[in-house]
Amino acid sequence: MAKKAAGTKGKAKVKKVMHEYKHGELKSGKSGAKVKSRKQAVAIALSEARQSGAKIPKKKAAAKKTAKKKSASKKKSS
Repeated sequence: MAKKAAGTKGKAKVKKVMHEYKHGELKSGKSGAKVKSRKQAVAIALSEARQSGAKIPKKKAAAKKTAKKKSASKKKSS
């Protein structure tokens, strides 16, 4: 059941941040400028959820890119 609690904690934080974004209240970092990009709002939401203790996995796309680069470099050297 501990997993479910972490999931709800993360969902609640993401919901709160996205609500702020939709209403134009979400500010970014040190500059304090309004967030205009939906992708940036999602990134902020996930970051804040992680800081509050929710178990949200890191993005997996970076690992796939490095694997492709390694195999491509092996093909070139052969």
